[in-house]
Amino acid sequence: MVKILGIDEAGRGPVMGPLVMAGVMINEEDQDQLGEVKDSKLLSHGKRMQLDKQIREIADFKVIEVEPEEIDAALLSEDLNLNWLEAHKQAEIINELQPDQAIIDCPSTNCEAYEKYLKELIPNKNIKLIVENKADMNYKTCSAGSILAKVRREERVQELKDKFGDTGSGYPADPKTKEFIKHNWNKHPEIFRKTWSTFKKIAESEKQNQQTLF
Repeated sequence: MVKILGIDEAGRGPVMGPLVMAGVMINEEDQDQLGEVKDSKLLSHGKRMQLDKQIREIADFKVIEVEPEEIDAALLSEDLNLNWLEAHKQAEIINELQPDQAIIDCPSTNCEAYEKYLKELIPNKNIKLIVENKADMNYKTCSAGSILAKVRREERVQELKDKFGDTGSGYPADPKTKEFIKHNWNKHPEIFRKTWSTFKKIAESEKQNQQTLF
């Protein structure tokens, strides 16, 4: 039996909250049991929730949540960027689940270079890697990973709203998110990705406003 692992992420672009990586592994002949999986963005919230439950019952999986502090540290590092950080988290999932084949939804346009970097992080050289753009649209296990990641990301966003108020979606273009940052940028620093230009612009503007007042 060939064990197929698919890995995808949710929350790469938002200015607040975690990046969530998820891997789903199942025997090759059992992939149809994953149901009507597809890229999570193409599914309704209700359908994602239904499939999330179904996937967790029949497949092996691992979900990793990467907090804003770790994302910022990677972007400020000389050795990492957001793509390489994703590769390290993907390798963590692969090294724990030990599939025969791992399918990666590649965040880089240069899939060849990305695959080379990822291989260096995986001691078991017998694991076959498939590294492609939009793999979540073409492979069931990647689609399943996309769903688990998206559902957990949505849960985390709701937790932020329950704790801090209406944060909006967390995406930089969301007016509610921008307004939330304006009033909370220095109150809850742990929830923001401070390397994002949206955060830096708003925080700098608010600092100047405070200096003007005093």
